[in-house]
Amino acid sequence: MLYYVPEQKLRMPRPEEALPGRAEPIPTAQYHFVNGRPLKGPYPEGAEKVLFGMGCFWGVERLYWQIEGVWVTAAGYAGGLTPNPTYGETVTGLTGHAEVVLVVYDPKAVSFETLLQTFWEEHDPTQGMRQGNDIGTTYRSAIFCTTEEQLKAAEASREIYQKALTAAGKGAITTEIAMAPEFYFAEAEHQQYLAKNPGGYCGLQGTGVSCPAPWRAA
Repeated sequence: MLYYVPEQKLRMPRPEEALPGRAEPIPTAQYHFVNGRPLKGPYPEGAEKVLFGMGCFWGVERLYWQIEGVWVTAAGYAGGLTPNPTYGETVTGLTGHAEVVLVVYDPKAVSFETLLQTFWEEHDPTQGMRQGNDIGTTYRSAIFCTTEEQLKAAEASREIYQKALTAAGKGAITTEIAMAPEFYFAEAEHQQYLAKNPGGYCGLQGTGVSCPAPWRAA
C-alpha cells in the first residue's frame, strides 16, 4: 500500500530551498561493525571506491560487505546540495541527497563488473524517485563513480541491462550515473545497521531480470 507523500519529496530541491547544513561533518562510527576496518581509511594501496544508491542504505550496505574483495562499506549521503546533512534532514527532501553506500574494494579480488551486476539485479532501477514503498528523492537509484573507467563501465552496463529489461517487458532505467560528488558519512546508528539489528528492515527487491556480463554483450 502506498501512502501520501508530499510533492517536495518527489523532486530535487532548488538551491534556494535547500537546507543550510553545517560546516563540520556529523559524528559517525570509526570502525566497521562487521570487519573492524576503519570507515574513513586509510584504505589499502590500490583500493578503489564507488557509491551505490539502491533505496534504503541498510540493506544495500549488507549486500556489499558480504562480497569477497570488498574491503569496507559505509552508509551515507551524496548527490544533493546540503553540506554535512543529518538523516533527519535528508528525509525531508530538502537536501537533495540520495542514501548511498560507499564501497571500497580491491579490483584485483573483485571486478567492478561484478559490483555492477549486483547493483542492477538486486533492486529495481526503473522507479524514479522511489524504491518500492520507500518514496522520495532520498531513495533514487544512482551510481557515483570515482574514475573515468568506472563511469564508462557503468554507462555501458546500463545500456546492456536496459536491453534485458525491455525484452522482459520492463520499463526504462532511471538510474543517475555520474562522477562522485561529495560523500557524507551517515550517523553511527546507520552504519552496518542490519548487522546490529538482524531483524531490521530491508526493502531490496530486484526485477527478476538477470544482467548480462558486459564482456558478453557484443
